[in-house]
Amino acid sequence: MTGSAVRVLFENADFLAVDKIEGVVSVAEAGKVGLPELLKDVFPGKLYPVHRLDREASGVIVYAKNADAHRHLNSQFDRREVRKTYLAVALGTIEANRGSVKAPIREFGSGRMGVDAKRGKPSSTEFKVAERLEGATLVRIHPATGRRHQIRVHLYHIGHPIAGDLRYGDRERQGRFPRLMLHALEIEFGLPSGERVTVEAPVPPSFEAVLNGLRRLRTNGVGPQ
Repeated sequence: MTGSAVRVLFENADFLAVDKIEGVVSVAEAGKVGLPELLKDVFPGKLYPVHRLDREASGVIVYAKNADAHRHLNSQFDRREVRKTYLAVALGTIEANRGSVKAPIREFGSGRMGVDAKRGKPSSTEFKVAERLEGATLVRIHPATGRRHQIRVHLYHIGHPIAGDLRYGDRERQGRFPRLMLHALEIEFGLPSGERVTVEAPVPPSFEAVLNGLRRLRTNGVGPQ
């Protein structure tokens, strides 16, 4: 993947929003090239990360182009003024049309997060069912807080892990999916001018292919095994 292959979704003097594909880290890690390095052809200057997407997830991510913009957007995240919308395919049938999960999260080691009522940090996730499949449920999700792996942990906590999540859920069953079925669909935030913008990342073919496969299973009356 090269910089020219990264789709720019929004850009002005302060911010750059792009469409991250699954398998790419948001920030460079040891031995791995991060998304900012792949964007050098688009923006050769320093990009300031404000939030992250899990390597296995896809979708919209925003970087600040300067320190002032970085502080501006960080303060919005701190005040919970940034609204993010995700799509996820959760295993099993979620009966309620909508709901919320309020369960404290902390790190348990080796990068694994989990719910801990006593030692975890307050975490809140809202969801709404978009489509019920045979043995799975497509949900639109709005995380009110931004803990690491929050959506993945909260869905796992209520018994509906995200399809393809090798960290949370039965590894053998999850390994039958080609990717983590989590996509950052939209992000809404305010510019320094006071204007609010919404940036959307189209659902990628890799996500749509799995979704269509599950729809066919529903039609045939066979859930994911």
